Amino acid sequence: MLHTLMKSPFEANISLLISMLKTSDDFLALQDGVLIALKDNIFLKKIIMSSVKLYLIKEDVYARGLHQNISSKFVLISYIHFVSLTLKHKKQMTW
Repeated sequence: MLHTLMKSPFEANISLLISMLKTSDDFLALQDGVLIALKDNIFLKKIIMSSVKLYLIKEDVYARGLHQNISSKFVLISYIHFVSLTLKHKKQMTW
């Protein structure tokens, strides 16, 4: 399953999201969701420990001026790669 976080992690039920992640899942944050990848974020350790592949939309990170404060555990991708993830996962959950 592809889990996409589009809003700030402070506006979503991140505990529920993380509890639903399986090792075969992918996690993508975009728009204000990219805040979850900030270093020293209260949610960062738990999302990293979930063992899923973690992605961020590069354009959203740079638009918010966060590129120097993002955890290295996240892979920055383009919207084209986002489309590839949606094709890979027939099931998707938006948070």
